[in-house]
Amino acid sequence: MNCIFHKENPISLICMASHECKLQRKLCNKCQYLHGVDFKHLVSIEIFKEKVSKKLTDYQFYETHEVKQRKMKMISLLTQTESLLKQIFEELSQSIKEIYNQIEQEYKSFYEIITDTTINLAEFLKNDFDNLVQIAEGTTLNYSNVYKNPYFELLEKGKIFLDKEVKDFITKIRQEMKEIFSFNGQTQLNIQPIQKEGQGLKIEKDIVDLLASLKDIEVKIFTQIIELLKKEKISDFLRRDETQQKLNELLGNSSTNKIIEVTRNLNEHDFNKNDYSAEIYCSKIQDIIKRIGEDNTIIEFLKFLVHITAIDEQMIQCGSNAIHLLVKMKIDMTNQQFQDIKIQNTSLVGANFLRCNLSGSEFNNVDITGINLNGAQLLRCNWKNIRINQFNRLDGHSGCVRSVCFSPDGSILASCSLDKSIRLWDLKTGQEKAQLFGHYGWINQVSFSLDGKTLASCSNDKCIRLWDVMTGQKKARLEGHANTVCSVCFSPDSATLASSSKDNSIRLWDVITGQQKSKFVGHTNAVLSVCYSPDGTSLASSSEDRSVRLWDTETGKQKSKLDHEFEVNNVVFSPDGITLAAGGYDKIITIWDFKTGLQKAKLIGHKDFILQVCFSPDGAMLASASWDKSILIWDVKTAQQKAKLEGHSEGVSSISFSPDGKTLASGSLDLTIGLWDVKIALEKPNLEGHDDTINSICFSPDGSILASCSDDKSIGLWDVKTGQQKAKLHGHIYNIQSVCFSPDGKLLASGSLDETILWDVETRQQKYQLKVHTKWVQSVCFSPDGNLLASCSDDKAILLFDVKTGQQKAKLDGHTFYVQTIYFSYDGTLLVSGGVDQNIRIWDVKTGEQKAVLEGHDGCVNSVCFSPNDTILASGSADKSILLWDVKTGQKKAKLVGHIRQVRSLCFSPDATILASGSLDQDINIWDVKRQELRASLKGHYNCINSVCFSPNGAVLASCSDDMSVRLWDVKDIIEIEESDQNGQEVKVKLNLLELQKKFRVNNVTILRISKIPIFQAWGALIYKGEFFNYQGLDLRSYLKFKGSLFLENHLQELQN
Repeated sequence: MNCIFHKENPISLICMASHECKLQRKLCNKCQYLHGVDFKHLVSIEIFKEKVSKKLTDYQFYETHEVKQRKMKMISLLTQTESLLKQIFEELSQSIKEIYNQIEQEYKSFYEIITDTTINLAEFLKNDFDNLVQIAEGTTLNYSNVYKNPYFELLEKGKIFLDKEVKDFITKIRQEMKEIFSFNGQTQLNIQPIQKEGQGLKIEKDIVDLLASLKDIEVKIFTQIIELLKKEKISDFLRRDETQQKLNELLGNSSTNKIIEVTRNLNEHDFNKNDYSAEIYCSKIQDIIKRIGEDNTIIEFLKFLVHITAIDEQMIQCGSNAIHLLVKMKIDMTNQQFQDIKIQNTSLVGANFLRCNLSGSEFNNVDITGINLNGAQLLRCNWKNIRINQFNRLDGHSGCVRSVCFSPDGSILASCSLDKSIRLWDLKTGQEKAQLFGHYGWINQVSFSLDGKTLASCSNDKCIRLWDVMTGQKKARLEGHANTVCSVCFSPDSATLASSSKDNSIRLWDVITGQQKSKFVGHTNAVLSVCYSPDGTSLASSSEDRSVRLWDTETGKQKSKLDHEFEVNNVVFSPDGITLAAGGYDKIITIWDFKTGLQKAKLIGHKDFILQVCFSPDGAMLASASWDKSILIWDVKTAQQKAKLEGHSEGVSSISFSPDGKTLASGSLDLTIGLWDVKIALEKPNLEGHDDTINSICFSPDGSILASCSDDKSIGLWDVKTGQQKAKLHGHIYNIQSVCFSPDGKLLASGSLDETILWDVETRQQKYQLKVHTKWVQSVCFSPDGNLLASCSDDKAILLFDVKTGQQKAKLDGHTFYVQTIYFSYDGTLLVSGGVDQNIRIWDVKTGEQKAVLEGHDGCVNSVCFSPNDTILASGSADKSILLWDVKTGQKKAKLVGHIRQVRSLCFSPDATILASGSLDQDINIWDVKRQELRASLKGHYNCINSVCFSPNGAVLASCSDDMSVRLWDVKDIIEIEESDQNGQEVKVKLNLLELQKKFRVNNVTILRISKIPIFQAWGALIYKGEFFNYQGLDLRSYLKFKGSLFLENHLQELQN
């Protein structure tokens, strides 16, 4: 660009004067001299660009919240405005159509009078006959009066209004859009459509303003109205004026008028028409939640709207949006009486319906991913078009499920296992269709032929078998490999079968004759997988020799070799044959260009080795299964992770997409097969929780808050009743191993590799940083009086700090290896410690002297704790045992055996009658301390349990796990149930649903789960008749059964006894 003053010269200088320039800031070399521009204000255009770039980089322009918020706010508002306008015009168009149809009908009626001689005019209704009289007298149907017809008058008014009003509206939007880009930080986008009295377009009231108008209402009136409407069997209370009068008469409360008025306004509102859980309403929902705050009247009215759906069908969408709001607000929804409610077109992801009565409820197009239905009553429910990320779990194998494969038509799933069986499953019902036996060793893979009539399997018995899918009969046995056959794959025309083996070879077999056609040799170690290219001309193989090799299927010659750093477990072609994906022991998925052999991408996300990879049928996605118990779904084009599926309790060994790409099947070492809805899985739920392993938890002294710490380097503070995140504390730069509240609840201590930090709970600020240990801090613990803080570390030392000053008071040396755990006695005189040296040491807090060494474990001591009465010491170890010690004598009192893997955490109940233990085996065991026996086992976590902790009142037990979740368990009924059993009395089961739940021990369930990963729960849910189908028409009843629901049809005899 050239200078505007000297057009022959290019712009080369920029004036950076802070005052207002008289000239253009863009200048050429002549400008400096001819216009007297001060040299000190000039910089070259190159330097100016560098300065701007640096400032924008420093400012982090692309990450600036203000810029992002403005952009997102603009997009959201424009989207909502577009939606609003679209809705207005659609409704207007519908009204015009209705008017048009009426006019057409009148015209048709008149025409029929003229043409149809069979019409009897005497049969016409009074109004119609009056019209005919006027026509006969010549007082109507005058052409000059046609345009005075009310229809035309309304249309004319509407046209004039829209012409003016919409133009004004658009002008206002444009002006607001200009103002939002002022970047002065002051302008707020506030588009308000103009409304003029008497004109036809109705502008809706703000939803929160409507709700806030109820602020003076007593909340008990909501319940009274619902009870009265049910009692009087009123189903259309919004339509009938007498309903309002009746409510006033019976309740004697003028508040009913206001409630009905607001409800009627909501009935006509957008809130009762559209799905507010949709993405376009995300910002609007957040704004509503923020403005509602903790207004109890509005919260109770939202519950009232949910109940109204059971009474008046006009309000179904309104009630559905209300329950979505309640879920998003983390309102306590447990133990609610939600009988007969009707919910549609919404998301209830992560909702907690613990012990709710949902009998008779109707759900349609509702996302129930990750909801808690533990102990709920689900009698005669009608749930259809349900959305859920995992919709079934197939349970039947008695050994690790090694492979899963869909039939070409998607109706059957084949699975094979280390139990030496092959099973065929009906996908629609989830029922097992057949079991195929014949192999003498573990079965490693199954594969369908293209026509779905033949199934191939391979085994450790060195054989390949071909099966007739329809009859289940063995068709052929292919022998030739000298070792375990690891993989089989049909050619695209199903004429040839490829196999790979631990004998380092690949073989091709004629499917019809069963004869070996060729043998490919080249790998120097076991060949773990083979896969045909879509055109059948090439074969890919992966091996323990750390390579992927490509072969010409016609000649058997090796075409290329793709080297990896570690063993490659699996390789697969994309559906278009352009790309190869391989995964193995390096925990990385490598994407290769098939033609060039060049690496296109590396997908990093798994924490352990990868067992299988699989492309979706359209090639857009890639799924990967890993020993880390997770399934990841990747976008092939961007190489970004799109979703993470978790729920298996052991490694995931196999995955397979259905032919339509809607379902993903997974086989696992936990002996089960999971069926996942791909579409729902890709919709990432916005749940609160940690992003990594949770290592420690601790209740506040009043029991209202639970603290948790994680490998994600954060501390979470959670509302115990609702699971709402109250705060997230950041400050550590390494994984945090331990958290502990002070006895008065004002301080929180946390220990990590970098330091121990004391936090002020009220302000959420750091009070002290204690950087004394030289290695990882494994545990922190306050003394009962709150004056001391103890910490132990991998540096073998235990340190005592003065809480008031933050100064170190003592160092306790004695352990010969890492110290894992510490605990103060309840009288504060003793401190106990345990560690990798397998010893338990008891210390005198006052003197710092070692009082005793307790020996008895054969592995690392992971956890120690005193009973609240200080008479018993419990210790848990990597040797899988729990030992109980007499504190006074130091003698071993008992050994509790029940866990099958190491014990990670112990905690006594406040009354010292129960001991809870958490283990690497994923179970929480509840022990009777007096009888020294197992009372119950709590199952739900699908990974190692790192910490257990009783609430101050002993009614709730908290646990945390490597599965990135915190669970709260109801344990108050355990003793009552066991007492009756111990006395030899049968638990009498009457025709009472709660008693039935107690009999089947379903009261001791997870009452709250805090995690970003949604896991559906239905342990002890009572189901009788009813229907439960997902949007694909698949029956969810078998999944509910797998999740621990009780189908009362199976227990009618027990109910009647």
